[in-house]
Amino acid sequence: MNFSPEAEKEFQKIMARSETKQGALMMTLHLAQSQFGHISPEAEEMISEKLNLTLAYVHGVVTFYTYFHSKPVGKYLVQFCSTLPCALRGSEELFDHCSKKLGIKNGETTSNGKFTLLKVECLGSCGTAPVVQLNEDYHEDMTTEKLDRLLDSLE
Repeated sequence: MNFSPEAEKEFQKIMARSETKQGALMMTLHLAQSQFGHISPEAEEMISEKLNLTLAYVHGVVTFYTYFHSKPVGKYLVQFCSTLPCALRGSEELFDHCSKKLGIKNGETTSNGKFTLLKVECLGSCGTAPVVQLNEDYHEDMTTEKLDRLLDSLE
């Protein structure tokens, strides 16, 4: 497994501006996920070798952060904040509603590959709880009605 020529150029830029190899890891992981769609064990091994870091170190970072995915995700990644402010404003009920609507549980992807559903830790939008992140976009002050409209609008 290797980066594409374009991604390799980006990797070299990351290395040029990073003071340490550990400092380059997060940006390299984002680059890998962007190219491959997720960070497989093979991608972890490649990154470990490129940065001369232990595989355990790389794997620890991948599994610690919820925005890195160890397996493929759907076209639409629907993430529900599960921390206290969102929970107090109904995020668990919203998650359950979405789970039933899509027919999948936490961490699962629909059979057509369209949706992946995840509970995540704080999304940093406590003042507008409950928040749902759809791919890179936040949808705040979420209700079941707004959630249904959002999901139904996706192709």
